[in-house]
Amino acid sequence: MTGTDAPLLSHPDRNLALELVRATEAAAIRAVPFIGRGDKNAADGAAVDAMRKFLGTVDFDGVVVIGEGEKDNAPMLFNGEHVGTGRGPACDIAVDPIDGTSLTASGRRNAISMIAAADRGSMLDASSVFYMRKLVAGPEAHGVLDIRASIGENIRELAKKLGKDVAEIQVAVLDRPRHEELIEEIRAAGAGTRLLLDGDVAGGIDAASIGGTFDLCVGTGGSPEGVATACAIKALGGFIQTMLAPKDEAEKAKGLEAGLKFDHVYTADELVTSDNTFFVATGVTDGNLVGGVRRKGGIIRTESIVLRSHSGTTRRVVADHLASKWL
Repeated sequence: MTGTDAPLLSHPDRNLALELVRATEAAAIRAVPFIGRGDKNAADGAAVDAMRKFLGTVDFDGVVVIGEGEKDNAPMLFNGEHVGTGRGPACDIAVDPIDGTSLTASGRRNAISMIAAADRGSMLDASSVFYMRKLVAGPEAHGVLDIRASIGENIRELAKKLGKDVAEIQVAVLDRPRHEELIEEIRAAGAGTRLLLDGDVAGGIDAASIGGTFDLCVGTGGSPEGVATACAIKALGGFIQTMLAPKDEAEKAKGLEAGLKFDHVYTADELVTSDNTFFVATGVTDGNLVGGVRRKGGIIRTESIVLRSHSGTTRRVVADHLASKWL
């Protein structure tokens, strides 16, 4: 349900976030044996199995609206899958047991396990169009940035608002061939780039966070990831604008049939209409957003971030787990 006049019990409550973080912790821990082993499918499979198991114990009625695939591609958490006990609030959830499977397989930084949740029916279903352009920054960007403007103009306006020289602005962008021109434009404007091998969800959250490494996160990435990022951005009071980027006319036609809008700027409130969103992420490998899983003797330590838009809170959760319980 959406809307502020709905019964209180129909909404996800504050305890849900701390339940969901158990699932991301489990997925991250189970992925550890596969870090640097070159087998991203094995890492993903282990994380999916752990996340599904723990979600099954949570008192909520969750439906995966942004998952990793369709039902026939199990063991992935598939679109439309019901998770939870079925008791408690009805939620849309977006899941990625490992955002950065290639990073995990190669032993690189910034792989996370993540879940986003919001009231049932509130997340935009953009699954028919795989990519969207994104522009993400902190709260200062409201009324300042516009995804329809050039990247150079946005960088200059943001620098002015932040009281920085343009040369101090750090822009995160996925390192992809499709971004070659964008990267050149960022550098031509005088700003510095921070190229991400993968994981623009973590990059966007970092850009919107107080004390983050990045000032701005831009580029074209997955539409599902854009919606998940919006859940976090609403909790941070940050700024996000997106525009759908169909790869061809056939995909655009599918999007139109699904009710999506093109040449339209989607804001956070359109990507997720609920004012009660959750975002939880646990580090698999070390990164700017959260630290990775570490084992010291008989203890496994995880680091997670827990965001809730209704209260506007950001929590850091460091948990020590007895390794003997995970053997």
